[in-house]
Amino acid sequence: MVGYKATALITTVLASGSHAFAPASIGGRSATQLSAEDTITFDKVDERTGKPTGTSFLPYEAVERAAKGSPIDKNKIKTDGTSAFVDVYEYAAKIRAGEMTWEEMEKNDLNRLKFVGMLHRDKRTPGQFMMRLKVPNGIVNADQMRFYADCVEKYGEEQGVVDITTRQNIQLRGVKIEDAPDIIDGLHARNQTSFQSALDSVRNMVGHPLAGIDDQEMVDTREVCNALNDLVSLDPVTETRGNPMWGNLPRKFNIAVSGSRDDYAHSHINDIGLVPCAHAETGVMGFNVVLGGYMSIKRVAESVHSDMWIPADRESVVTLCEAILRIFRDESDRKDRQKARLMWLIEKYGVEDFKKEVVKEITSYDRGVKVENAQPHSTEPFERRELLGVHKQKQEGKSRVGILVPVGRLSPKECRQIADLADEYSNGEVRLTVEQNLILPNVDDDKVDALLKEESLGRKSRLMANAGFIEGNTVSCTGAEFCGLALIETKVHAESVAKKLEDLLTVDRPIRIHWTGCPNSCGQVQAADIGIMGAPARKKNEETGKMMAVPGCKIFVGGRIGEDAHLSLEPFKTGVPLAEEELIPELVEILKTQFGAVDKKVRKRDKLKKLVGLRKILGTTLTLTCHFVIRESEIEYVLEEILKMEFGTMDKKTRMRDKLKKLAEEELIPELVEILKTQFGAVDKKESEIEYVLEEILKMEFGTMDKKTRMRDKLKKLVGLS
Repeated sequence: MVGYKATALITTVLASGSHAFAPASIGGRSATQLSAEDTITFDKVDERTGKPTGTSFLPYEAVERAAKGSPIDKNKIKTDGTSAFVDVYEYAAKIRAGEMTWEEMEKNDLNRLKFVGMLHRDKRTPGQFMMRLKVPNGIVNADQMRFYADCVEKYGEEQGVVDITTRQNIQLRGVKIEDAPDIIDGLHARNQTSFQSALDSVRNMVGHPLAGIDDQEMVDTREVCNALNDLVSLDPVTETRGNPMWGNLPRKFNIAVSGSRDDYAHSHINDIGLVPCAHAETGVMGFNVVLGGYMSIKRVAESVHSDMWIPADRESVVTLCEAILRIFRDESDRKDRQKARLMWLIEKYGVEDFKKEVVKEITSYDRGVKVENAQPHSTEPFERRELLGVHKQKQEGKSRVGILVPVGRLSPKECRQIADLADEYSNGEVRLTVEQNLILPNVDDDKVDALLKEESLGRKSRLMANAGFIEGNTVSCTGAEFCGLALIETKVHAESVAKKLEDLLTVDRPIRIHWTGCPNSCGQVQAADIGIMGAPARKKNEETGKMMAVPGCKIFVGGRIGEDAHLSLEPFKTGVPLAEEELIPELVEILKTQFGAVDKKVRKRDKLKKLVGLRKILGTTLTLTCHFVIRESEIEYVLEEILKMEFGTMDKKTRMRDKLKKLAEEELIPELVEILKTQFGAVDKKESEIEYVLEEILKMEFGTMDKKTRMRDKLKKLVGLS
């Protein structure tokens, strides 16, 4: 144990220069004296692994601030986050041996497991964890998909599921500590990891989902994303997963590498966004750098232009990101976690001075990397392209097929179905998108039709390759099903509402509807065309007449992505009840007035096919109409109300014959007869009210007829009765 004065150590650190590459010193433990009464002690090396700890890489001034900082930072000094790389195996062994249970683990120990990607969902699924992976550039394969299914299947249909995230990533749900080592080892054997994917770590590397297959690609992001993933999660000394150099960051950190003008990576909402752009003079392809974008409960910030450009080679990209990460790690706030994101540090410096600090840091590495001023982007017209559906690749005879995964949720069965499709049609490769969908690349053109006819993409499947503009662009966070922070359930509502809006409306372009359960905005609602955020709402109780609290939401409108990216920071509407009978009309109105949606022209026959619970609907109609006297117009009203309650208002009047014919097949006429008898005094086999009603229906359908037709002939013609 070594004691020292903080002021002397700061001088040592400032003189060291390249302190991004190694801890200040290697040795058992370290102590720094803050005052006569206060001493900080921390491990410099984890004796179980021989690896330096994350704290050992910090300058002592940062250690001092962390020791006085937030509870999480204090705990990271007390027990280094990187210790979780071994802890998870030790806890699992003890639980398997019956020596302890997960309930006996201290709260800080449970929290520290986030450094191996395990997040305890104690409020929703006590004793079970979500395990977040790292999937650089969102590329997985069939073997990995089957492995995910095998990992979660044992936890049951409700809890054992797999989610595609808004960072092209995979999350396994339901995981128990005792099972974690086998999953981690299986991931490492498949060149994946869960290490350093949560809490204060660099999150998944988002890249171009069409990398290598796009005829409009500017940069193939695959190599860059893999290199950055190794930078932050691969120990360069031991070549094992878990890099202690970045084991004690102030907060999480996001990097996105865009590969085309479409900006499928959403660079404007990442701490580092790399936007492809050719050098104006040399034509060399590179990246303009945008910085500081993020979303949180306290603040949502769009990235700022840094006035930096670097070549798009591996060395330049890794060096730039390493330099920014070093500055962020050592200098960001350690006390207020809401101010510990990169944007706050940039604002503290000022954009110009922060750029100077980054260039200075890069120069100190002496790798020959040169930073130039930002280059002008192309001003040629460009329209962002679709990822779903079938599209030609730059390779002759190959196509990519984008498949909808509703709200990113997959069952083990669906994971295996995707794996089977990949093996059969895309050489085992699967691409994930930030819209929580997937792409099968390199499909032979002459096999596309066979792929689209696969049962796993058929009418009975949730997965589809021909999704509509609304349901195909619906995104959702985890919601209250698993997340204790969420105010509302999101995924179930998002999938249901998207289907109903798709049935009701026609839009002429993709409309991105994002759902998030709370103001942390994991669902990125501010970037959506329409964003739905869980929030309080009130609704009148019909029985008491009083306003009562109900699940509700705020609605954001007007976020944009791509070259014209923009965040919608203020809600368009607040206090909207979440119940579909309240929410859907609001969304229909927004879609019509803001996005030019029109009522879908669908044959009413098709709508009637979806009619369910007929007796219940009739019962509701009876309650609504029992006070009417049946006359020339009321019978049409009764029937129209039945249809409206099920399908909503229909602009174009449907022929009554088609309605009645289908309803008769569902035994509606006997039901109507009963209503007419009990509520309106109809009698059997008399030329009275019942015949009058039917005659009026026929007149409405066929108009006045010169030749008198017998009633039974009319009915036979109308509904096929003999």
